[in-house]
Amino acid sequence: MYAVIETGGKQYRVTQGEVLRVEKVPGNRGDTVVFDKVLMVGGEKVTTGSPYLEDYVVKATILRQGKAKKIRVFKYKAKSNYRRRYGHRQSFTEIKISSIEPNVKG
Repeated sequence: MYAVIETGGKQYRVTQGEVLRVEKVPGNRGDTVVFDKVLMVGGEKVTTGSPYLEDYVVKATILRQGKAKKIRVFKYKAKSNYRRRYGHRQSFTEIKISSIEPNVKG
């Protein structure tokens, strides 16, 4: 069984036991995170939402919080002595998908 979830403005296709990096999610190592923005669940039968499925949630465990490698940004304009250099490190959360399960309301 797999699911397509939305977090951090991006969409991810996830399966149980998968480890992936997503945009920073608040929490500490070992915390459980619930993703309720499930766009699609597939397997034997495919179910899609419009836009989200209220019947499913994806639970994950935070493995670590971190920052990606630094990227260098350099702006330059010819013949005008304009040069700017700066760097950026994007924050991420590494998670492990623990389950894709029906949403229990109440």
